[in-house]
Amino acid sequence: MGIRVAVAGASGYAGGELLRLLAGHPGFDLVAATAHAQAGARVSAVHPQLAGLDLTLGATEAAGLADADLVFLALPHGQSAALAAQLPAGTKIVDLGADFRLKDGELWRRYYGGEHAGTWTYGLPELPGQRELIATADRVANTGCYAATVTLALAPLIQAGLADPADVVVVAGSGTSGAGRNAKLNLLGSEVMGDLSPYKVGAHQHVPEIKQATGATSLSMTPVLAPMPRGILATVTARFLGAGNPREVLAQAYASEVFVHVLPEGQWPHTAATFGSNACHLQATVDVDSGRIVVVSALDNLGKGAAGQAVQCANLMSGLPETMGLSVYGVAP
Repeated sequence: MGIRVAVAGASGYAGGELLRLLAGHPGFDLVAATAHAQAGARVSAVHPQLAGLDLTLGATEAAGLADADLVFLALPHGQSAALAAQLPAGTKIVDLGADFRLKDGELWRRYYGGEHAGTWTYGLPELPGQRELIATADRVANTGCYAATVTLALAPLIQAGLADPADVVVVAGSGTSGAGRNAKLNLLGSEVMGDLSPYKVGAHQHVPEIKQATGATSLSMTPVLAPMPRGILATVTARFLGAGNPREVLAQAYASEVFVHVLPEGQWPHTAATFGSNACHLQATVDVDSGRIVVVSALDNLGKGAAGQAVQCANLMSGLPETMGLSVYGVAP
């Protein structure tokens, strides 16, 4: 008998990816999944890729989740706090939403609106000291997808004193699944195919999270919607503060990390290589003209950017091997 787990918000893309990972996880027993509008539907009817998973979506209520040892909350931002408060005190929770990521309540109100619910242990194990905090936590706030992509590229360089925390610029393209599964005009196939479009320019909600996680004090971010279902590719640049090799600093920082790969010299990340995995691929150089550090980072926004990261944290919280049920390798073609 494994550790009993449940997923709230299982009808969305991140929820569906969680179900896929948990269904094949040797240490977890998936005992419940819930949804709002799709409550009462078979999981395989909502997620055809999960044919054979014998589970019916229940209503998103605490009573349907209370028998689980650990609950994943894959709900829209602002909806996790109320449900978490109704779960038994001994239930461990990993929240894939933003409710508990930020320490600063004013920043929460500015970027998300409403009252700040509080702060939980931040769910990015590769940050220094964070793995140990996650392993002893009962409540973990999973990272945002852009935040994971940029933080892994930037944090070691700021910590090593190579990148200027007051001069960081990010341009990042993301697949449409990052916008959720609700029907939206700008996400129709006819609107997305053959097109690149920026959105939330100058005010993306992951900016304060990235600054909090990396130590950056000024960060300009331009997100771009890309015509693909999943994946993020971020180009992160920063003013170079002095001697040192950015690529070598990243390689040393992640030398013992299973899921973060600094690629060989001359090989650059691309999203297809991380598809379906819990891996992040990195490469870095110094621009010969501007002298700025350039880091390119790629990951699967539903993997290391959401569901995979959540399972990685849940493994730590449950005393299981951190890599259990997760793949380092992408799916191709």
